[in-house]
This record gives sequence, C-alpha cells and structure tokens, in this order.
Amino acid sequence: VLLAREAVLREDLHVLRSAVDAYTMDKQRAPQSLDELVQEGYLKKIPEDPITHSDTTWVADTSDALHSLDQTEPGVDDVHSGSTETGSDGQPYSTW
Repeated sequence: VLLAREAVLREDLHVLRSAVDAYTMDKQRAPQSLDELVQEGYLKKIPEDPITHSDTTWVADTSDALHSLDQTEPGVDDVHSGSTETGSDGQPYSTW
C-alpha cells in the first residue's frame, strides 16, 4: 500500500510541476498559487496528496528569482508534499 501511495505522489508531483512550468512558459510569469493553475485551466483540480490525504497540504515553493526579464514578481516554481513522514527511500516526502 505504501509503495502505491508513493507512486501516486510521484505522479502528482510530476503533474503539478508540469502545470507550473506550462503556466510559466505561456504567461511569462509564474503562478502566484496552485489555485491559479485551476482557475486558468492548467489543472482540473488540485490533486489530493496521497500521503496526507488532503488537497490543501501541498507546499508551494516560491523563489525570488525572476524567470523572465518582464516578470515583475516571483511566483510558484516548485511544489512538495506537506507530509512530515519519511519515504521508503529514507528521504522525507517533503524533499521529493
């Protein structure tokens, strides 16, 4: 069961990160939140974190680096699980 949840986590992280990248490329700015990806049609909905069983525990990382010259504010550039648990590989889920 744990390995299945970890596989779902890996897939969800891939989907979320791909949506962030696509949004950033299309709009020439990073999204300000994960909800913005849903509002703009890049995701149908925010997936449930299979480790925390919640769609509100994702941790959206923002960096101060601007991704394009005309971008005036930083935004979401990565996402991680909000879980404090450690995965089967010995790494915290929050670092995946």
